[in-house]
Amino acid sequence: MYTRFFGLNEKPFDITPNPRYLYMSERHAEALAHLMYGLNEAGGFVQLTGEVGTGKTTIIRTLLEQLPQHADVALILNPNLNPLEFLQTICQELGIAVDHNSGSKQLIDVLNAHLLDKHAKSRRVVVIVDEAQNLAPQTLEQVRMLTNLESATHKLLQIILIGQPELREVLAQSSLRQLAQRITGRYHLTPLSHDETAAYVWHRMKVAGTNMEIFNAAALREIHRRSGGVPRLINIICDRALLGAYTLEQHEIDSGVIKQAADEVAGHWRTHGGWPWIKWSMATVMAVAVISIIAVVLHQPKSTAVPLVVNTTEKLPPPKPMVVDINTLFNQLSDTSGTDSALTALFALWHITLSPDAGTACEQASVAGLECVYQKGVWSQLIALNRPTILQLNDDTGAVHKVVLAGLQNGNAQVAIGNTLHEVTITSLARYWNGDYLLLWKPPVSSPHPLSLGMRSPDVAWVRSALNTTQIESTSSSSDASNNVTTVKIKNLFDESLFKQVVEFQRTHHLNSDGVVGVQTQIALDALLNTMQGPLLTTHPNT
Repeated sequence: MYTRFFGLNEKPFDITPNPRYLYMSERHAEALAHLMYGLNEAGGFVQLTGEVGTGKTTIIRTLLEQLPQHADVALILNPNLNPLEFLQTICQELGIAVDHNSGSKQLIDVLNAHLLDKHAKSRRVVVIVDEAQNLAPQTLEQVRMLTNLESATHKLLQIILIGQPELREVLAQSSLRQLAQRITGRYHLTPLSHDETAAYVWHRMKVAGTNMEIFNAAALREIHRRSGGVPRLINIICDRALLGAYTLEQHEIDSGVIKQAADEVAGHWRTHGGWPWIKWSMATVMAVAVISIIAVVLHQPKSTAVPLVVNTTEKLPPPKPMVVDINTLFNQLSDTSGTDSALTALFALWHITLSPDAGTACEQASVAGLECVYQKGVWSQLIALNRPTILQLNDDTGAVHKVVLAGLQNGNAQVAIGNTLHEVTITSLARYWNGDYLLLWKPPVSSPHPLSLGMRSPDVAWVRSALNTTQIESTSSSSDASNNVTTVKIKNLFDESLFKQVVEFQRTHHLNSDGVVGVQTQIALDALLNTMQGPLLTTHPNT
């Protein structure tokens, strides 16, 4: 329903376990490592526990996709079995033909013969039991007995128990101490931290097909607060939030949308002061979706464009074309969406006319005092850099197009293709953008080299000025002449205080928050000051 609105290929927060969407946090990596250990080490049990919804089942499916060639696995997803049914299920999973009327002894004998045969062929046999906290005591005792199946030197069967935290309490019972003593590996999977929650949301959105950060920083904080970092709850809240934002025709999700979504998920419907989408029934949403589809079919927009005019004394006038999906332009403009056309349009925004006989485009930029920057990034970085940018788009046929992102206005993007300017939806643009971009900028420092903690340079003073930190209290002491450091030296020193300010700026603008003032951070700072009066995407960045 909302996938096309946000430029997604599929729903990113489906609660059905899908290994393709597994976000490998440090905790999940360790959990998977424990399971791989269980596949390769001989004897005993491996125990993995975690709260409901922390991703245990997804890890199992990932494990099954990474099985070593020498392993045979019996996966038991429903452990509510008596001892006989448990043995029958293992034999069935391993492809062992047994008589349905066989008793426990016959089944164990057949299983033992099968395990010896596999051992002779250097194969490992592993039983994975999900939701193991539901195993009855008698069945757990049968599980323990299975570890007695062994050759002269090796245990023939490895058993992995996966369950909720209650499994630890079950195995702590004195009656099961013999089983507990055979557990050779234990790992408890905890919920995600705040940073991991943000990375998890971004990971799933990217897998689903978008480079645009739809959930803003406040929304991500609220997601973690309301979900407690539990992936399943994160999925449910985010899915409902995307639906709510879609009904509001809101491309960015903030904390308010998350609060409403979380309340709805929890069943806490608001009767006063709530937003309209909370009160809409699913039938209403479906009706809106159907009407939208009909409208698109009956009224396919024709591409309208305005000439791309560069005036050396006035800013580029805002375009007034019909807002379209970038996909509608690909077929019409394929001949004018090449590299040369894009470079010509980008340089025109800087009032530079490219000459075919004056060297490469970037060499001509250097003559004009500009620098070319070619990198890979995400949409939020383009907003922070706030300079016209060539984007590489890949359409549904695999064809490559080069367009110039020339401006952002009213939630839409102005793109220059050839010598015309078109207004397109940001979601459609982000959907086809592969992350590659090229931009021009005029370095305000002596040379665009990275500035880091401990460095002393006049360029550091520029960083301070750009961060509005020129008013610095003197660190000198009237009673100690040795501490009388001049203001100039203080401004030129990249000290701890400036480092913290840089990190905060980078976090706020979705840049790599390493405290190093590299090219991206310099461009973002320069765009805020714009002392060189270069072209900007918007006069109100980060909005």
